[in-house]
Amino acid sequence: MSARRATVRGVIGYLDIETSFAGDVTLVGLMRAGSGPLIQLVGCAITRESIESALHGLDTLCTFNGESFDLPVLRRAFGIGLVERFRSFDLSLECRRVGIRGGLKKIENGMQIPRRLRGVSGYDAMLLWERWEKGERAALETLLEYNADDVINLALLERRLRGDLGIAPPVEHLIVGA
Repeated sequence: MSARRATVRGVIGYLDIETSFAGDVTLVGLMRAGSGPLIQLVGCAITRESIESALHGLDTLCTFNGESFDLPVLRRAFGIGLVERFRSFDLSLECRRVGIRGGLKKIENGMQIPRRLRGVSGYDAMLLWERWEKGERAALETLLEYNADDVINLALLERRLRGDLGIAPPVEHLIVGA
């Protein structure tokens, strides 16, 4: 895939997950291109069935480093073979193919893609989950916002890589399990 331009066809789903320090999946964020809300499955609401339901009707999964992280983690945790069932469009590979290097936040910054929540990293996301488990509601709200930024910005990054510089419309938001 890195030697040629990846083909994105059909219905695209932008997918990003968060995990705990123990490697458990704590949050699954998914948004369909052009329609439907941003869906966030949280904690105990993350099951094979809820993930399957959220993915229903998609053809392509768009991630950032998902082929190395998100998709294998979901396979291990829930036995879902996403690579076999969906086309994968990994934006980290596409960025490298066109000479753009770095993690998602660095690339967003370089491409002037806005982020509502600045200064929060994947490590911070694990800390936020830990604080939520200890009863701190604000930590979960911050974690949800962080994941929402990641998912929404996958769509914006994919559009920028295609040369579409338009501003995306507001996103409806659905949280399950919080």
